Amino acid sequence: MKKNYLFTSESVSEGHPDKVCDRISDMVVDTYLDAEPHSRVACETLTTTNKVVLAGEVRGPEIKKDDLIEKVRNCIKDIGYDQDGFTYKEATKIESHLHAQSSDIAMGVDSSGNKDEGAGDQGIMFGYACNETDVLMPAPIHYSHKILRLMAEDRKSGKLKNIEPDSKSQITIEYKDGKPANVKSVVISTQHSADVNQSQVRDLVKPYIEKSIPKELLNNLIEEEIYVNPTGNFVIGGPDGDSGLTGRKIIVDTYGGAAPHGGGAFSGKDPTKVDRSAAYASRYLAKNIVASKIADKCLIQLAYAIGVSKPLSIYVDLFDNDEEKNKHIESLIKKNFDLSPRGIREMLGLNKPIYEKSAAYGHFGRDPGSDGSFSWEKTDKKDIFSK
Repeated sequence: MKKNYLFTSESVSEGHPDKVCDRISDMVVDTYLDAEPHSRVACETLTTTNKVVLAGEVRGPEIKKDDLIEKVRNCIKDIGYDQDGFTYKEATKIESHLHAQSSDIAMGVDSSGNKDEGAGDQGIMFGYACNETDVLMPAPIHYSHKILRLMAEDRKSGKLKNIEPDSKSQITIEYKDGKPANVKSVVISTQHSADVNQSQVRDLVKPYIEKSIPKELLNNLIEEEIYVNPTGNFVIGGPDGDSGLTGRKIIVDTYGGAAPHGGGAFSGKDPTKVDRSAAYASRYLAKNIVASKIADKCLIQLAYAIGVSKPLSIYVDLFDNDEEKNKHIESLIKKNFDLSPRGIREMLGLNKPIYEKSAAYGHFGRDPGSDGSFSWEKTDKKDIFSK
């Protein structure tokens, strides 16, 4: 593997049109799980100028359409949209086309007799961890997320003025001997009010670079490699500037391209869908392995078939060319972890309304919450591997 190279990752804010959709879809998941922990939800959201459309299938308690639409408006309001082309108010039309889950899918997933609950779909899921940051995430995506998250917090509190919800960031890091050495460039594009010009926007957002990235990585970053709103103007943004769809930012949601991705999105899916739950389990395994300090980085792959409870395969790569150690870790995983859909949900406590807050700034590298959110970020199993 290359030791000296440049690597780039991007993030998008909660006001990005696709992330607005992810937030709304996960709100629907949380609404059903809050009413009935074993609800089934597969919700997609579309946004465009003054329009939100929900579509998908559900199985669970009856949720009134008007109540769901009001929750959609609350999501839009919390993100910060009250603009001519997209607002939480009545000017934005909201449609819900959710319907009952397919009986064929339900038959494959449900447990019956001696059959354990099966996976909600076939697919491959990856988990990854590395020791580049204290949260065991790749540095480029971690710092890209952090810039936008801090900007959003200050925008919502009123500390950061004239900056609107739709933003993107991108960081290029130079690696030397396989470790992050220098930030080579930073790109921040952010929607802003018509009251400020490009130079003023630059002055507003530059401090968030220093707040988000360790000083030692910024020593060689030159002014010319900081790009703020390169197009020159970004007043029209959000769903008014571009349409949004659930599940279009899967690399932003995971590892910024530093690890493979199985292709399945997370948002809008209840935890019987292994696209979501098995990806969380894979990260949980990889993070605990790296936290045990037996490897600097770890990649896990799990594979499933619809209606089948156990994973078809478990793949481990510790990136150290030690085949025996890799096999040993695989055997520890099989011995100590139930990776059936039911086993994952019980292990990580996933049948809870914990998903709306995961919709922006990454599903990984976050702090576990007292409500059970981000349980897959705990390192409570590292002793299994350190032994």
